[in-house]
Amino acid sequence: MTREPNSTSLFFLSADPYAKPAWRPSADICRTREGWVVKLDLAGVHPEDVTVKAGGSRLVVTGVRHDRIFEEGWSIYEMEIAYHRFERTIELPCNLDRASVSMECREGLLLLRVTVNE
Repeated sequence: MTREPNSTSLFFLSADPYAKPAWRPSADICRTREGWVVKLDLAGVHPEDVTVKAGGSRLVVTGVRHDRIFEEGWSIYEMEIAYHRFERTIELPCNLDRASVSMECREGLLLLRVTVNE
């Protein structure tokens, strides 16, 4: 039996660093007394591979997920996990120009705590 490649696959990616991101992580957004908490589903992404920028009303999270778990002798049969560059822009109903953002990784989630400094 021969498997045909999936024509909608996310894994045929351009080497161009300005190319459209390969995937967009899911996010939950919570309002807090101090500002906001944004949780992004980034399993397998190392914190040093993530960049967070805040400005205007936008929080922009970019980075890359690498396949670091691959052993000699393995050959790929099927891939469903998206690897490569990602980007997620989140609009918040406030000005983030003077906001402080802290980042924490916990159980595959990236938690961004956004404190709005008025």
